[in-house]
Amino acid sequence: EKILMNKKFAAIMLTLLLTVTVVLSGCAKKEEPKAAMTNAATNAMKMTSYEMKSKFVIEDLQVNIPAVEGDPSVTQAMTMLKNAEVTLDGIYQAEPMQTEMNMGINLKGDMAMSINIDMVMTNEKIYIKVPSIPMLPFPEDVVGKYLVMDMKELAEQSGETFSPESLDTEKSQKFVNEILEALLSEYDQAKYFKDINVKDAALPEGVDAKQVVQFFVTNDTLNEALDILVNKVAPKVVDIAAKDEYRELLGLTQEDIDAAKAEVSAVNQDEFKAGLDEMQKYLKINTFNINTAIDKKDFPAYQDVVLNVDFNDPETNENVKLAVKGSTQYNNINGKQEFKIGIPKDADVITMEQFEESMSQMGTY
Repeated sequence: EKILMNKKFAAIMLTLLLTVTVVLSGCAKKEEPKAAMTNAATNAMKMTSYEMKSKFVIEDLQVNIPAVEGDPSVTQAMTMLKNAEVTLDGIYQAEPMQTEMNMGINLKGDMAMSINIDMVMTNEKIYIKVPSIPMLPFPEDVVGKYLVMDMKELAEQSGETFSPESLDTEKSQKFVNEILEALLSEYDQAKYFKDINVKDAALPEGVDAKQVVQFFVTNDTLNEALDILVNKVAPKVVDIAAKDEYRELLGLTQEDIDAAKAEVSAVNQDEFKAGLDEMQKYLKINTFNINTAIDKKDFPAYQDVVLNVDFNDPETNENVKLAVKGSTQYNNINGKQEFKIGIPKDADVITMEQFEESMSQMGTY
């Protein structure tokens, strides 16, 4: 009997071990790159709350245009823009709808400056904190206050009717999901997708990825990629936008839809192909990659885009080099969010009328 008990115990333990192994391998299993990216895009639409950190940097900018060479204002602009950085840190929750963001703009060179703008958004209102900008002085009594804009009033002022449908987060997510699926489905896995080793992906701290997938376009595939975008993806996108459930969300009329359908179906293929061939003479893609790091719950926890291109005009010897990098990291996905700004109190809020009055008194409006 003792031996029988031990066998039963061993069988139970073996079953448990096998179950745990299957569950763990399921959690960490790698999918084919394209399927993994499509799945992550679908799951992104199920993110009902998160913290977000985004950054966009111009890593290189070289402009060699003989007509403006030596022009001090052009040189100054180039210096400011090179290594310019835009950051966006935010917190989002779907129910009740509340978003807050801090946008930072950092310019370099002789005119180096940093600008920070706080924003808060609810179902009905947008609040923007009036920043302190050295080159664009605002009256002291409005700096640091939150300029409030009522979306219903804004719509009425522009002759439109405000529809709560336009802020339907669930419907927006469903729409974006359909667009992403239409986009990704048309691109061939072997040509445009590949797995990147997690250790080689230079992921920031706090990103626990089970898989990193890269979507990439090279000089050799650029023509085909654009052809697919214009001739296959664009008609699908118009059809999706034309669905009754999305018209209200997008604020589209039947005339808008008819015009868009006519436009995507009226592409002159000979002209389009000639334009692509012409572009190949001027444009060289050194790098165009989008990496998506997928976590163990199949959420896209981190994404970065790298673009490095050269524009050359053989006839005028004009050339431009541009290298940019952008990234977005998501934390605390679907967790309880702690807002740092919160919804601004009445004492910290000014209306557009009050803002305009202060500006006119200052004589700069």
